[in-house]
Amino acid sequence: MDFLTTDLCDAHEDKVRVVEPMFSSFGGRAAFYGRIATLKLFEDNSLVRKVLESPGEGRVLVIDGGGSLRRALVGDQLAALGVKNGWAGVVVYGCIRDSRAIGEMNIGVFAVDTHPMKTLKKNVGEADVPVTFGGVTFTPGEWLYADEDGVIVSATALH
Repeated sequence: MDFLTTDLCDAHEDKVRVVEPMFSSFGGRAAFYGRIATLKLFEDNSLVRKVLESPGEGRVLVIDGGGSLRRALVGDQLAALGVKNGWAGVVVYGCIRDSRAIGEMNIGVFAVDTHPMKTLKKNVGEADVPVTFGGVTFTPGEWLYADEDGVIVSATALH
């Protein structure tokens, strides 16, 4: 990748919002960036599949799962869809599963933790709405940058 979040913070301190430290990196791509697409849902990943089946065009899917630690919102099949369809990464305010397999895929995946239980399938949730967690509001179309030092968000591209 051609960026470091630390350098972007130094150069654009007035333009970035830094997400509170809460994520671990699980994907095969340790650093990633792209325009934000969002989902807001709770223990139901039906919409995650629908979004990752669509063209990613280098975007980052930000999933506000309410911070639930009771079910996994992304597993290896959904991560593989993200790779196939050109998503740069997925940030999950919640859990993922199949972490070993996801770690071998060319996609960035940040999540709070892992959990072996799959989700319910009720087709409930919202897409392309601003979501807020970690002290930051993620607005569709803005930019997200993630690496070993954290996650930052900006209204404009910084690279």
